[in-house]
Amino acid sequence: MTRIVLLPGDGIGPEVIEEGRACLELISDAAGLGFEFESHDFGGIAIDRHGMPLPDATLAACKDADAVLMGAVGGPRWDDAPARPEAGLLKLRAGLGLFANLRPARVMAGMEALSPLKAEVAAGADILVVRELTGGAYFGEKSYSDDFASDTCVYTRDEIERVAHVAFGVARQRRGKLTSIDKANVLATSKLWRRVVNEVAADYPDVAVDHLYVDAAAMALVTNPRRFDVILTENMFGDILSDEMSVISGSIGLLGSASTGGAGPGLFEPIHGSAPDIAGCDIANPAGMIASAAMLLDHLGHHDLARLLDAVVEEVLAEGCRTADLGGDARCSTFGAAVRTKLETGLVKMEALRDLVAMNRGCCG
Repeated sequence: MTRIVLLPGDGIGPEVIEEGRACLELISDAAGLGFEFESHDFGGIAIDRHGMPLPDATLAACKDADAVLMGAVGGPRWDDAPARPEAGLLKLRAGLGLFANLRPARVMAGMEALSPLKAEVAAGADILVVRELTGGAYFGEKSYSDDFASDTCVYTRDEIERVAHVAFGVARQRRGKLTSIDKANVLATSKLWRRVVNEVAADYPDVAVDHLYVDAAAMALVTNPRRFDVILTENMFGDILSDEMSVISGSIGLLGSASTGGAGPGLFEPIHGSAPDIAGCDIANPAGMIASAAMLLDHLGHHDLARLLDAVVEEVLAEGCRTADLGGDARCSTFGAAVRTKLETGLVKMEALRDLVAMNRGCCG
């Protein structure tokens, strides 16, 4: 049995997570994976029901799970709440020890025209951002008054080393190039960041390394995105740059993410927000959630099934089934159903291929 905790959250979160869950359930049933799902309150809905964005019971369930799939959190109705929904997300990441956030973005062949960049600039872009997730200004000491405010940005050698090893490891599996992004000409934390990344690089002689200041990187993402393979950066820079990067593919609704750490469960979520203005309208794009479900499968070791799910989503998009953010008229539920229809066919073909391979091995044995 594999326990997957669902955190639907707020806004469009419940709509898109249902499409991701349905895809995982279909795969589990077909492949005999034994996935079991349980939902828990998280974010603004948890504030309404429990007075806090991350109830103790939700955190305990996440810690006991094999993986966590999250929808989205937040919305203007909780702007004045004592603890905002986003605070629950920071606490969840810290509670699960999730220090590395992986955010991939790729311009799919045939969909270059959807990018706000010129097609010849966007074509072939394929980037993975590895963002440090539990340090920096978001977690530093804060003070606030009518006349003064401060956010302390702190990084330790250990925090930088562990996320750097993650980034170098995935760079080895991709095209073997890593760009570390900092502001080492101004910030002390960035000076340490650059030094430690260079030291870790010595363990990965097969990975080419370069460094960019964050402002130069922001410019390069929209002028020459193909120069990047893996981007490694700190928490706040990674948050901003990955959102900038997301539009290169055509819509932030296409992209999923994975947050990982030590031996505990990973957290998988689309990078879009809760979009409360369209909640309940069945027009949200669930592709990013389904991409997150594929990353969950990959994290659990089901690599072939993850690749199949990704390929099916691309096929559905290429055939013109697209939600409003991509210029189409497909509903959230319609897109999910189209993915599952093709997924069923793909799973049957995969099983038939496995049977054929097993039969051939038996004959040759």
